[in-house]
Formats: sequence, structure tokens, C-alpha cells
Amino acid sequence: MPEIHFQIQWPDGTWETCYSPSLVVKDYFTASHSYPLNDFVSRSRIALMIASERVQAKYGVPCGLALNQLERIERQALNYQGKTDPPPEVTVLQFIE
Repeated sequence: MPEIHFQIQWPDGTWETCYSPSLVVKDYFTASHSYPLNDFVSRSRIALMIASERVQAKYGVPCGLALNQLERIERQALNYQGKTDPPPEVTVLQFIE
């Protein structure tokens, strides 16, 4: 199963490299594109759940790394909730295959 990393920039300017066990994240994100925080979290949730389900279909267990990555994204996003000036956005910088 082809895995991929995607590098993001949080609203405060910090960078993070995220993991997916499936290329499905490329169906939900575009490199060099910014997403409103809630949209980014929602897309991440959908993409990483699909990726985990693909691993489960192939190996019989969900992908713990994908689920951990989703948890990390959701937890980190809480730091920016409620901020409105400027509205928080997350930029997907690039995909690393």
C-alpha cells in the first residue's frame, strides 16, 4: 500500500509533517493551497479514516498511525479554535512520496 507524507503549515507558522498510509489524501488536499481550519480538520478526518479503512480491508486491522495522525491534527487544531482575526487557515505545503 503506497504511503505518503504531507507537510502542512499551521496558522501560527509552524510546520508539521503528517502521515497517511494511502494516497487518498491527495484526493482531499492540493499542495500549496490553504484551507480554513475547520475545513482542513474535516478533510483530514475523512481522508485518514478512509486510509485506515483501506489498511483494515487489506490487513484486518485499522491503521494506528493514521488514527494517531488524525488525533494529533484534531488536538493541534484546538489551539486555534475561536480565533477570528485573521481567520485561522492551514496550508498544505507539499506531498512527500
